[in-house]
Amino acid sequence: MTPLTASEKSSVIAVHAPRILAPSRTARLAMMAAIAAGFALLLAPAIWNGFPLLQYDTGGYLARWYEGYLVPSRSTVYGLVLFWLQKPDFWPVAVLQTGMTLWTLALVLRVYGFGRRPLVLFVTAIMLALGTSLPFLTGILLTDIFAGLSVLALYLIVVRPKALTRWERAALMALIGFSVATHSATFAVILVLLGAALAVAWRRRDLVTLTGIARGVLSLALGGVMLLSANFALSGKLAWTPGGYGILFARMMQDGIVKRYLDQHCAEHAYKLCPYRNNFPETADAFLWGDSVFNTLGRFAGLDPEMREIVLGSLRAYPLWQIQAAAKAVAIQLVRVESGEGVVKEIWHTEGMVERYVPAALPGLRAARQHRTELSFDAINAIHVPVAIGSLLALLALIAIGARRRRFAQLGGLAATAAVAILANAAICSIISNPHARYGARLAWVATFVVIIAAWEMLSDACPASAEGSDS
Repeated sequence: MTPLTASEKSSVIAVHAPRILAPSRTARLAMMAAIAAGFALLLAPAIWNGFPLLQYDTGGYLARWYEGYLVPSRSTVYGLVLFWLQKPDFWPVAVLQTGMTLWTLALVLRVYGFGRRPLVLFVTAIMLALGTSLPFLTGILLTDIFAGLSVLALYLIVVRPKALTRWERAALMALIGFSVATHSATFAVILVLLGAALAVAWRRRDLVTLTGIARGVLSLALGGVMLLSANFALSGKLAWTPGGYGILFARMMQDGIVKRYLDQHCAEHAYKLCPYRNNFPETADAFLWGDSVFNTLGRFAGLDPEMREIVLGSLRAYPLWQIQAAAKAVAIQLVRVESGEGVVKEIWHTEGMVERYVPAALPGLRAARQHRTELSFDAINAIHVPVAIGSLLALLALIAIGARRRRFAQLGGLAATAAVAILANAAICSIISNPHARYGARLAWVATFVVIIAAWEMLSDACPASAEGSDS
């Protein structure tokens, strides 16, 4: 057989290569309109408020650049973002977070075959804006939005990398790196997901490849480098964001474990906490952040060695109790998904940090509805809570459907990713800290997003004439 010449090869390629049509001007305008509407929907609470939403923890992040030292659970990486994008009135932060969110949502939709359908993106944004905590995460000066974005980004680069361009994979890896650098719990959730992916790859290399897992590991390592570099630049210490035993100690105190341990050991150990063991606050939050003995005895710096000893000692002394307390905390966390925790009445510390370090933003903050306590989540959570819990249950159904029907196998994989992430997040946050609605709300919207994609898939099956082929 005579070999083909170069020109003949080019002709064959031209005939058999897939025909990629550039989107029409009308299609481009429609997608631009969908993106603009998505921005408006996801920024609606902040726009209505007149200022990006704030939470109690926001002030701790903001203060990192100005105070120049590390504090527990307050990432310097996110603190630097607040510093760099503080003008005007921190709006660039909210816009950046919203843009990252819309881009990630659009990528996932494109992977499932809805990339050239602006109406799908628009309706998806409407459903997420009305039914989930998402617009209260994109428009708030807090790290929580990156928990869900990192989960979706990891799924894309590990399970569906062939549906992405090279620059998209690189950008998603950077997003994961930044996300895990903003919060240690997000770092831990991504680590758990990578462990789960490795377990799947061990038996099903056709579903998850080692190359995909390697991308995830590199993304995690990038986040570690970001955090260590920022901490060193800020404080001169090559150290991780502190936290550890003090947070876990407070959760054990809330469960009554610490008091039992002190009752049994104060006679032989001169713990500073012994004289106060009958007057501990009822909750971990009141102990750590209220006017408690924790402040009296020097907070983390003054009590860390003692808290470490008590935590480790009680783990050895009461293993069954610890397991029971941990299981109860996880169960509670899975249904604690209300939006708005720490947003309405507990922002006095953040307002103080803004007044001290960014006084130019103070007039806008004080004119905001949130400052005037006009923001209420009662009616909002009457929708968000049942939607979140219903979506979590629906994930289990989608996993089962994906295992039985090849048509929905990829969707089952996405549902499994979301379910593992939500369970890992509940375990990590509730066991180390204690159950908080904020921890559940930051990932609940991902479950609803997966359910929405399933609805689009089923609608496409029902109306095959209007469905488009997958871009993947």
